[in-house]
Amino acid sequence: MTAAHSGRYSKYIRPISIVFDLLVVSILGLYFFKGLNLNYSNYIGYLLASWATIAFLIKFYDVFRFTTPVEILTKIVKQGALFSLLIIAFYPFSKEVIFSGRALLYFMVSSVSLITISKFILFYYLKKYRIITGSNYRNVVIIGFAEECIRLKQLFESRNDYGYRFLGYFSNKKKNDEILGNVDYLKTFVIENKVDEIYCALDEMTNEQLADIVEFSDENEIVIKFIPGTKEIFSKKLKINYYEMFPVLSMQKTILHDPTTKAIKRFFDVIFALIVIVFLLSWVVPLLALLIKLESKGPVFFKQGRPGLDEKEFYCYKFRSMKLNGTTEKEASKNDPRVTKIGKFMRKTSMDELPQFINVLFGEMSVVGPRPHLWSQNKSYGNKIKKYMVRHYVKPGITGLAQVKGFRGEIESDEDMINRIKLDVFYIDNWSLILDIKIIVQTVLNIIKGEKKAY
Repeated sequence: MTAAHSGRYSKYIRPISIVFDLLVVSILGLYFFKGLNLNYSNYIGYLLASWATIAFLIKFYDVFRFTTPVEILTKIVKQGALFSLLIIAFYPFSKEVIFSGRALLYFMVSSVSLITISKFILFYYLKKYRIITGSNYRNVVIIGFAEECIRLKQLFESRNDYGYRFLGYFSNKKKNDEILGNVDYLKTFVIENKVDEIYCALDEMTNEQLADIVEFSDENEIVIKFIPGTKEIFSKKLKINYYEMFPVLSMQKTILHDPTTKAIKRFFDVIFALIVIVFLLSWVVPLLALLIKLESKGPVFFKQGRPGLDEKEFYCYKFRSMKLNGTTEKEASKNDPRVTKIGKFMRKTSMDELPQFINVLFGEMSVVGPRPHLWSQNKSYGNKIKKYMVRHYVKPGITGLAQVKGFRGEIESDEDMINRIKLDVFYIDNWSLILDIKIIVQTVLNIIKGEKKAY
């Protein structure tokens, strides 16, 4: 493991920051608003919901290694001002509550001051820590050798607090001692050297090369960014960031990579899973356990390693629907002799999948998402079907868009898998909470109607 990949803590920074801010709001809210005839549980809930909603709308937690202190301060001012307005808006609807301007002022000054101090301490400490220890760096390469490419390389080297380690240039158009090779050699170099980000000068590449690099970055979960030029990019949405005064275009993976969006989806998953576990699994488990045991020997539950988020293995739980056998990596087919009588009923009604709500509660799965495939399917189709690996950008789901559209069960041809992947990718690129709810409702309707490929 290289230094760039050791000591990675970036993914923890936002959750820690969010939890700290919410604790500050909760604790100071309880302290400063006491004695105002409030229902404290409701009021603190209102404060937390208001803070989270504003943060989502203004992207309060979108702070990156190249974000400037002025941008952070601007976000804090916006967050504080809008939060104050929502707090004031609460009182006209609660006539019994006593409004105290002094309590509000003390609360806002204290909470915003603490949050501001924590943000800047974290921001500067992480930069110093990165420089001193040499950890949490990201390996980067640049495609192109134009003036803008050279300027970007100089920026990487002069601003080591940004945390980028420049490994070299690649170009088909120019020859220079600093150029490591052409674009064809890039892929091998990127894999061997564990490159995290690729920066492309658009004028250096043909449309075909650009499409190929985008596909390669998708398959290998590498961030791709663009140095502005005259070439148009039409395949995905782009956003622009500035490293000091240097503009860089970033290709956004999906909305589900936004921390606030992930938090919303996770909150929905936990609440939905708890409802199913308490009101359904609590009595279904003993009933099905008895029927499974009466028909065949073996455990009630079946667990199997499946590729999950970022292709990391997790154990997927199901009610055992087959006789004990040594062919668990072979998917079920029509009239499969391994399937028991109660198993046939459970598979037809999808009841065998109910234990996966435990996986959801553990954070290994989501209620809605691409279904987790067998490892054998990953090996078979991973390099054969375009964008297959994109499905690992998000947590696998108990149900998904491909399943409600009829692409579930046995894969009889490559076309079946291609259609499934198209729908999985569409879901990832176009996620919304409403879409999740629609898929859940359609899943229930499909179970009631019955599905041909549910065997």
